[in-house]
Amino acid sequence: MNKSSRKSLNIFVRIKNAAILLGVCAVFAGSASAQAQVPAVAATSATVVTAAPAKPATAVAKDAGTNDKTAATGTDLKASLATLSTLYQNEIQRREKQNAKLKELSTQGLLSHVEMEKSDKELADARAKLEDVAKQTAELNKPAATPLLAMNEPGSNQAWSTGNARIDGLIHYYGNLHGVDPYLIYCLMSQESKFTSGATSPKGAQGLMQLMPGTAARYGITNPYNVAQNISGGTRYLKDLLKMFNGRVDLALAGYNAGEGAVIKHGYTIPPYSETRNYVRLIVARYGKKQTS
Repeated sequence: MNKSSRKSLNIFVRIKNAAILLGVCAVFAGSASAQAQVPAVAATSATVVTAAPAKPATAVAKDAGTNDKTAATGTDLKASLATLSTLYQNEIQRREKQNAKLKELSTQGLLSHVEMEKSDKELADARAKLEDVAKQTAELNKPAATPLLAMNEPGSNQAWSTGNARIDGLIHYYGNLHGVDPYLIYCLMSQESKFTSGATSPKGAQGLMQLMPGTAARYGITNPYNVAQNISGGTRYLKDLLKMFNGRVDLALAGYNAGEGAVIKHGYTIPPYSETRNYVRLIVARYGKKQTS
């Protein structure tokens, strides 16, 4: 290659390299320009659409914890209701067999009519309890239902009623008189008798708040089916239990169901009786008040 040709080739290579360099610079310049425009676009969008402020991490964690607790509560209630359902089903089967035998004796004239009626009533009461558990389970399984722990918390303005104005008034009256939250009395009464003044349990508990004969006598109740007497005595008994167990709602309820002696016997804890533990859990959940430890 002669000298002139070499000189032309060098000029060509220089021009080519310069063109490549200019192209690369143009690409970088375009990229930088595009990146610089991104904040401007975001800022423009922000003026048009106001975004909701992000929750702090602590608030998000708190919300997540609340949701977890609500879900756990629902699961615990379902488990409690399932346990009670099994207990009542077994009770019904036992009473059905007993009732069938008693009917045979009644047919043969070996059993009084009064005894037969008593057996029929006890069977009917057991079936009513199972039906009520089924209703509570159905209510709990409703979609988008409000968690029980969030309903009717003490001190809230949400109304409650037994469906009987006189009973409502007596609950408020005796609750205020003896220093017991009327809503707690309402929750207990609902679980005990479903607001039925003539209710009698298979174990002999009587009236709205299901007082045993010995307890009724202790508080001077002469007629446990008298609405005023029964609510008065039941409220005083609940007050004494709360005082005995230093305000512990869970232990007071356990004592009301199983007797204060059972709570004391088991070291001031809820006795290990399936019915009592589920009874306490259901009322505390409805009452919406945390147990104090």
